Amino acid sequence: MTFTKILVLGSGMVARPCVEYLVRNPKNNVTVACGTLSRAQSIACSLPQTSATSLDVSNSADFESAIQNHNLVISLVPCIYHPTVIKLAIKNQVNVVTASYVSREIKELEGAAQMAGISVLSEMGVDPGVDHLYAVKKIDEFMRRVKEFYSYCGGLPALECANNPLGFKFSWSPRGAIMSQMNSASFILNGKQVDIAANDLMTTAKPYFVADGYNFVAYPNRNSVPFRESYNIPEAETVIRGSLRYEGNSAFIKAFADAGWLDAEEKGWLKPGMTWANITQRVTGATDSSESALIARTKEKCRFPSETESDRITSGMRYFGLFSSDGAVIRGGNLLDTLCGRLENLLSFKPGERDLVMLQHKFVVEWEDGKKVSTAPCRTSRQKMAYTFTSTLELLGDPKGYSGMSKSVGVTCGIAAQLLLDGHPALSTPGIITPYKKEIVARYEARS
Repeated sequence: MTFTKILVLGSGMVARPCVEYLVRNPKNNVTVACGTLSRAQSIACSLPQTSATSLDVSNSADFESAIQNHNLVISLVPCIYHPTVIKLAIKNQVNVVTASYVSREIKELEGAAQMAGISVLSEMGVDPGVDHLYAVKKIDEFMRRVKEFYSYCGGLPALECANNPLGFKFSWSPRGAIMSQMNSASFILNGKQVDIAANDLMTTAKPYFVADGYNFVAYPNRNSVPFRESYNIPEAETVIRGSLRYEGNSAFIKAFADAGWLDAEEKGWLKPGMTWANITQRVTGATDSSESALIARTKEKCRFPSETESDRITSGMRYFGLFSSDGAVIRGGNLLDTLCGRLENLLSFKPGERDLVMLQHKFVVEWEDGKKVSTAPCRTSRQKMAYTFTSTLELLGDPKGYSGMSKSVGVTCGIAAQLLLDGHPALSTPGIITPYKKEIVARYEARS
């Protein structure tokens, strides 16, 4: 039997579901690689056809040697390393799969990937990934009559676990999770492009109904404008892709920013031995480190819209210990990483707790008057009728197994890798490939 050698880079939560899917095929031999051998071994443990190795992604010689010896690389390391992975894969003519967005740096490698004859499958997770696949599927069924398209996704704690002032728990990098809420955003609304500055993003969060029992807010995520072309819906007058959080979360993140806690610049004064109250005093410019002075100054800086909201958020900051005399653990010499370390300790998932992946698409479709469909119409003109369709994924993690996020990202990525290895034409074109085509959707449906 001829074996296919697959290199999986990274040992995070999505790695094992991905590997578990791949080793269903007895022809696949998988090597899990990360900087810490014990972590790689924990992924490979008890899985057939799987081995573990330590690999430093900053050591280009070792990195290239590992890539050379495999037929496919699945990059599950932080996205900042993807361009390096892809460059080495191009040099050694090895295909690549990632679950991350196509960045500008990756897009610039398109020509080189085509010249090398390799495929780089990107955005093969849940968001991005599953969201694209189902959007393309339904848009094709609607025969390009989509007037409005909305897609919102959230990776959250299950309701019974959202028991903290932030309404959030970290299943991945706290820094990445928090700063994803501080990006600029662009979208199309009523035919016009709307641009939101990063500092204003959380102010755009508005209540959004997805399903009974949930109180979500939604806000735009990054740049939705290209998706009118990517999804082939030139007729759409509104295109918004965004994120979901529980009510109250976005206002708390904005308060962290307004108070000064999300500053990633290194501070010479931020030294071991300081208490959280000392740091908060310095961050806010309070007159002293007493709790009353810290709260008063925080209220001045954050300008809360109401006394109720002011009390809610300052009580939350007390819950996180930011006014306390406890010694602070300084991370990275900056406020952002120091805060993220604190939140990671307090807001990680505990044994027995489960997460939630919630994804909903909403399509407003315009049909000629008289078309029979199974949802209530709304007349938009004398000749045409508009209908709203929704499709919702509500995936809860298994406390005794995989989280919803690890399973939805890992398995989706694994399916993409296997389809590429099987040589399906829709995924085997040299260059940078994203799942925006109905041919890719058809292959996924057949495999899953």
